[in-house]
Amino acid sequence: MPQSEPTPPSAVPDSVVDNLMRGAVDLHVHSGPSVMPRLVDHIAALEEAGAAGMRAVLFKDHYYPTAPIVALIRERHAGTGVEPLGGLVLNNAMGGFNPYAVEHALKLGTRIVWMPTVSAANHIREGHNKTLLVAKSAMRKPTALTVVDPHGDLVPEVIPILELVAEYDAVLSCGHLHISEAWVLFEEAKKRGCKRLLVNHPPYTVGAVPKDVERLLDLGVMIEHSACLFVDCRFKTYSAAQLREWIDAAGVANTFFGSDLGQIDCPSPVEGMRMIARTCLSLGYSIDEVRQMISTNAMRLAGIGANVAAAA
Repeated sequence: MPQSEPTPPSAVPDSVVDNLMRGAVDLHVHSGPSVMPRLVDHIAALEEAGAAGMRAVLFKDHYYPTAPIVALIRERHAGTGVEPLGGLVLNNAMGGFNPYAVEHALKLGTRIVWMPTVSAANHIREGHNKTLLVAKSAMRKPTALTVVDPHGDLVPEVIPILELVAEYDAVLSCGHLHISEAWVLFEEAKKRGCKRLLVNHPPYTVGAVPKDVERLLDLGVMIEHSACLFVDCRFKTYSAAQLREWIDAAGVANTFFGSDLGQIDCPSPVEGMRMIARTCLSLGYSIDEVRQMISTNAMRLAGIGANVAAAA
């Protein structure tokens, strides 16, 4: 268990963080090219991760599938020692709940399928497209997407997507849906055979609270927190005490971190992972516990280092 009073992150030796970064996994890298301003492109992000000794990084873009990028750079940049992974976000640019886009992406090796983010009705209501996820130039006004109908039931268009995710044993994330929608999504996903379920940054956009965690865990959902929301950068929203509350609510075994970085005027994704490792160590979590939260839990969720099709 972590100690009651945190120590300053600066007191954590660099050598300890260096060691933890060897084998680390980041399933939430916002590198470019993108319609949004980016600090690094996919290749630079991969090279920086390689220099740190990381095991894998997953590229996420709100507007296009990244599996084709991964297929292009995997062999040409194998010398980095890092496994690049691809994902797909079901925003308007992908046709929303489009099973054709999902099938194509999964056949190319996509590991995570996110429900809508910038096109999610919940996200749009919260005004995030006007404040944080801002493109370099004006974009067409989004069509709001929700997975539930006016009666609170899952819309039928989502069913083929759940079946495809289950067939390919990929990860399903609720994206920026509201937690009230996530319950409906995950309950049906579990019935359809989806085994890898994920909530990203639950307090942010999703609107979850720590008491929701027990129900999420009962559904087999893992919790990914965005490092950028807890470390010193322009996206910082929550305190170290709040971070501890979330980790303790889910337990170390069900918690992991993605940097959610790659944007301009921010730490790089690798630096964000280093910062969150320091923060967790300063809160009193052990080296082994932090390693779980920045490496092995994400590996388990994404099926990294194992026969993905046969993984439980």
